[in-house]
Amino acid sequence: MGEHKAWLVLHGRQAANEELRAAILAQRKAGWDIAVRLTWEAGDACRLVEEGLAAGYPTLIAGGGDGTLREVAEAMVLAGGDASLAILPLGTANDFARAAGVPLPPAEALALLDVAPSPVDLGEVDGQLFLNMATGGFGSKVTANTPEELKKALGGAAYLLTGLTRFNELHASFGRFRGPDFCWEGEFLALGIGNGRQAGGGNLLCPGALVDDGLLDLCIVPAPENAESPLSTLGTLISLRILGAETISIGARLPWIEVEAPGGLDLNLDGEPANSQTLRFTTRAAALRMHLPPDSPLLSSNSGPALAAADATQPVA
Repeated sequence: MGEHKAWLVLHGRQAANEELRAAILAQRKAGWDIAVRLTWEAGDACRLVEEGLAAGYPTLIAGGGDGTLREVAEAMVLAGGDASLAILPLGTANDFARAAGVPLPPAEALALLDVAPSPVDLGEVDGQLFLNMATGGFGSKVTANTPEELKKALGGAAYLLTGLTRFNELHASFGRFRGPDFCWEGEFLALGIGNGRQAGGGNLLCPGALVDDGLLDLCIVPAPENAESPLSTLGTLISLRILGAETISIGARLPWIEVEAPGGLDLNLDGEPANSQTLRFTTRAAALRMHLPPDSPLLSSNSGPALAAADATQPVA
């Protein structure tokens, strides 16, 4: 019975979710001992993870959005141990869960508790860990400034609406990027450094990223040559959303990435804001075990020979 115990760290806004309640009750009837603990304020997720691990639960569940998932994953890695992590995607975007193929209905997501966990990497920058992606530039500002009420009403479309209403704030940033056999500098509109594949409500910035390859995928969307033209800049962002990042971006797959931004760079780490002029991104390989679908696109065993053999690193500029 010990292997069928799980500790759910649930975002407080989901306390009245009747579909979730029914799914948990069904899992309990199926033999799972699931304890539920709610977050209320900043720091609760970390504290609850520590309590669950101290109580001896072998599996933890992160119930919420990408921010809750990051907090729980980071706390588990920092605490050490061999507990595994499952996902209940209950946020607005659920970018990591969607890319990983985790079902959104609570009952289907909880069914993954019976799937053997897979080792996954986490990204790290300046002592902070992230599971999905670090984004910079205009997209990170949109994510940070989208009101919770709007996300609740419109879902992922809230990010697009916020982006359009704040379009007058859009400007390019200057950065220098360096990694093994990779070097690029210039003006850019958006940046993604991904362990996962998408951010900001479905922007597929790193379509080939894998969570168990020990590497980070870099996506830089350069500013257009006539960046002073609002229409040209808007066209670049629309192309990013509709045609995909690979059509307009510079990309690389690297074990570490150093970023220098003399004017400062605003980042969003799975919902956690950060700002710095110099950053070094690395990976913590196989840092956590997660219950993902056996056919998850984020696992290297499902990447296919073409992707596995592909060299995602651009020539040194």
